Amino acid sequence: MTPMRISRLAERSGAPATTLRFYEDKGLLPADRTPAGYRVYGEDALARLSFIDAAKHLGLPLEEIGELLRVWEAGACRDVKADLRPRIAARLAEAEARTAELAAFTASLHGALAHLDALPDRAGRCDPECGFLSPPPEDGAPGRQEAERWRTAPVACSLTGADVRERAARWREAV
Repeated sequence: MTPMRISRLAERSGAPATTLRFYEDKGLLPADRTPAGYRVYGEDALARLSFIDAAKHLGLPLEEIGELLRVWEAGACRDVKADLRPRIAARLAEAEARTAELAAFTASLHGALAHLDALPDRAGRCDPECGFLSPPPEDGAPGRQEAERWRTAPVACSLTGADVRERAARWREAV
């Protein structure tokens, strides 16, 4: 097929030309040049952009996407799968940890609201004695111990598949 200039690739892919240039600068999307210096791309650029987009939706950083692209270029799907699986498992563990932290934070906010609602309405200014300016008691903030446990847990990359499943099960119990 005829090589595409950047404007045509942007039109066909839906990616802005600035993004295409950025990907080229990062080594993710190689471009040939015309004698006049214009970027030109082959048909494979569309498949490459689809791959990049799919990897971005999985939360992979551009550096890892570049590593995956090198495996993808070699052509063996099983190699891409073998390289991609632990990366997705790591992202999943990170997402589950963030979810647990958000659940603990949500519980803390519920406790703060309950504490605030329990305070008497006073005509005077709030001060430390009214209780609003002091943190709620530990009993009023469920989830703090669970959040601390997750904060000190080993990082996802040190977990095996069984450990990730066990960690996810513990998280589900906590929520």
